[in-house]
Amino acid sequence: MTIGSQRAPGWLAQLSMILVAGLVSACTSLPQRPELPPEMALQDTADTALARGLAPRLAQHPGESVFYPLLAGTDAFAMRIALARTAQRSLDVQYYIFEADSTGLTLLAEIMAAADLGVRVRVLLDDIHLAGQDKPLSAVDAHPNIEVRVFNPFASRKMRLFEYVTDFRRIDRRMHNKSMTADNQLTIVGGRNVGDAYYGAADTDFTDLDLLAGGPVVPRVSAVFDDYWNSAAAYPHSALARPLEGDDAATQQQTLRTYLDEHAVAMRATPYGKSVLETGIVQLLAQDRLPDYWGQATVIADRAAKVLAPPDDDSTHAIPQLVTFLESARHDLTLISPYFVPPDSAMAWLIGMQKRGVQVRILTNSYGATDVSAVHAGYSHRRRALLEAGVILYELKPTAYAELARQKRRHGPGGSSRASLHAKTYMVDQHQLFIGSLNLDPRSARLNTEMGIVVDSKELCAMLSQGVDESLLDAAYQVVLSEDGKSLQWVTREGGVLRTYDSEPDMNAWDKFKQGVLRLLPVEEEL
Repeated sequence: MTIGSQRAPGWLAQLSMILVAGLVSACTSLPQRPELPPEMALQDTADTALARGLAPRLAQHPGESVFYPLLAGTDAFAMRIALARTAQRSLDVQYYIFEADSTGLTLLAEIMAAADLGVRVRVLLDDIHLAGQDKPLSAVDAHPNIEVRVFNPFASRKMRLFEYVTDFRRIDRRMHNKSMTADNQLTIVGGRNVGDAYYGAADTDFTDLDLLAGGPVVPRVSAVFDDYWNSAAAYPHSALARPLEGDDAATQQQTLRTYLDEHAVAMRATPYGKSVLETGIVQLLAQDRLPDYWGQATVIADRAAKVLAPPDDDSTHAIPQLVTFLESARHDLTLISPYFVPPDSAMAWLIGMQKRGVQVRILTNSYGATDVSAVHAGYSHRRRALLEAGVILYELKPTAYAELARQKRRHGPGGSSRASLHAKTYMVDQHQLFIGSLNLDPRSARLNTEMGIVVDSKELCAMLSQGVDESLLDAAYQVVLSEDGKSLQWVTREGGVLRTYDSEPDMNAWDKFKQGVLRLLPVEEEL
């Protein structure tokens, strides 16, 4: 037996295949994007049921938009279902994540049902979470009334790993926007992606906030969607994966529809599905009994071209617009951001706001609640400087839902779930409010694209603030300096009794070591 005739060991053969695939992937480049005529949001939708229902109320508030805050995950999911069912002319859907789980598949079934009725559907998804999804997306895209586009796609549809090495600077730029707009009349904008964790249907429940909006702000949201839809970074899915044709398309579509229908039926039979069906928000809206909030509004958004420009070129960035909004604060500024990693310039700005008499309050995730430990490492060493400047700092507890349920002596949706903050909400002087996708971190500022709505409404701000001060210590830790100023402490309320922790909750010695290592890594601009 000669050496040349021996077969390589199994692991070596697998490694060789991976390396070969990697070399092939490294040579893969994006196809040329097809020349496509600009496609814009439909304007002639005044005859739709949504427009007719909104018109009398909008006439009573000239120049203002109407808002319905979606706080509970079940309400947020139910309202998306309602939008899909109510749309008569168009649905524009833009998300960073669209999971193929219970809520995602159920919503997709409703979107396809709308397309069956003649609704023009445009679906724009970021590619970072679409690995292995080309076949079902092709089946969706094959519907004559649906087009799927993929933002900043990977060149290789099967071997993505090596592109992180060969084309990292490009694929590091992601579309983080979230919006769903029906008939250019009603839109949902906020922090929620599509997936069980965002709608209270998973073990981890992302605490989040969306706005259902109608009125003059909606065409502005649609204009943002159009900018991304027509961007050079948005590829038709059919240009990336082999489109389905003829019998293959019909077979794949029928398989997908059967799967979606079975999944939707099964989901509606679960306790969660029943709670969504029983939510009163859709019925209240239909009966014109849902509390609404009115105000002037605008949209803050990155241009889609941001991902094609150098990160330091802020000509397409939303952050300057957001800073202008935040700097208008005269007496108080509340910042809620799950991923809070202020660079030195932002630290100086926050401390400067505090010095000129603006009380800054911040709510972010505690170590136990965060889903990205590297973000906590990028934030935690900033706490002392913030506290010494007078900033009030809170960190959401992973047990927030259980604590609030115990406080109210009831069991509510998500009461047994692990809480993790996901809302991005910034309030100025208790009358102006930003709700959207933009975190206060370097990634949102320089690399990702983001969007949100700014509303001028004292009533909406008051509603969202009501009871927060009283219950915040049940749901969060307040981080404070010890009496001698030498260390940090975490103050919270457990079972109605205040408790102070002298070391960081939910963090053991190994966690502290890992956090220390992460702080040494030069990755802050990626957080």
